Amino acid sequence: MLPDHGGRCVSSIIPALVSGWATEAVSDEVVRADAVVVLVVDGLGWHQLMRHAQHAPTLTAGAGAPITTVAPSTTASALTSISTGASPGEHGVVGYRVRTSDGILNCLRWTTPRGDARGTLVPEAFQPIEPFLGAAPPVVTKAEFRDTGFTDAHLRGGAWHGWWTPFTLVSEVAACVERGERLVYAYYDGLDKVGHVYGIGDEYATELAGIDRLIGDLLENLPSGTELLVTADHGMVHVGDALVELSGDVLSGVASTSGEARFMWLHTKQGAADEVSSAAHAAHCDVGWVAQVEQVLDEKWFGHTVRREARERLGDVALVAREPIGFVEPATPEMPWLIGRHGGLTAEEMHVPLIRLTAGG
Repeated sequence: MLPDHGGRCVSSIIPALVSGWATEAVSDEVVRADAVVVLVVDGLGWHQLMRHAQHAPTLTAGAGAPITTVAPSTTASALTSISTGASPGEHGVVGYRVRTSDGILNCLRWTTPRGDARGTLVPEAFQPIEPFLGAAPPVVTKAEFRDTGFTDAHLRGGAWHGWWTPFTLVSEVAACVERGERLVYAYYDGLDKVGHVYGIGDEYATELAGIDRLIGDLLENLPSGTELLVTADHGMVHVGDALVELSGDVLSGVASTSGEARFMWLHTKQGAADEVSSAAHAAHCDVGWVAQVEQVLDEKWFGHTVRREARERLGDVALVAREPIGFVEPATPEMPWLIGRHGGLTAEEMHVPLIRLTAGG
């Protein structure tokens, strides 16, 4: 499943609200509302929500449908697409771990093997598109994220309102609307953490139930008529310990890797792209998709436009998990303890909700 760039995609939400023009995803009624709150629930996939609907009666009572996230279906890329309205090919945050001239950049921590990368990989230059189309709405997110490189990359310009607990998220959002703010952006990360650590089971359902109560509290505290749009950056797949080591035939032609376990870029040695692609297909086609970068670009995985800087951050061969597995390098597995994962192109990961609820409705 590829992103619906320009249509029913997470990247179309903020542009509609800022410009006041309805899209396939955001209705005219919403863009004309006096106030709109966009709540991004990290890790809330559409299909996981539907299977656990009994734990989220408030949320599932809203008017909603699935839309697509971006590729890769990972937090760093998707949150940047939500805030900027741009595809990863445009904003350049093309994955969780991105190859740069300074080494592999962990985009969420904004670190390379040398440490803090804000001095050498300046967030405003690495990701040059102005968030929120320059509108500078209130941003209600975790207080501890304030002084981070990734925040500078995808939320700069917004009026900062940090929350310390979910209860203060509610009070901060409500206060912003009561002061007359027309657009408020809010972010909650608990479900993603639970999914990574426990998988999609009882703990996931318990956290989802808590989020549903949080949404209920928001609706009770927001002025009547305020529109609440709930969406997400990606869904999730229960992988557990089903990790597939890259074969020796693949690794023999690989200089380095980037991305993550369900969307791994293979950066090949000079002239070895065809060889690595063939070896990856022979070894891993039963559990994953293999595509050389030319195919990825032709099929617009990263959007209709891919800037030169973004193109240089991509690998030569994409290895994308199709089954509920993760690909790892045998010598240096990336976080092998994760149970729930995302990043790939399955419907479980690509479909996220866009649900409309109205305060006082």
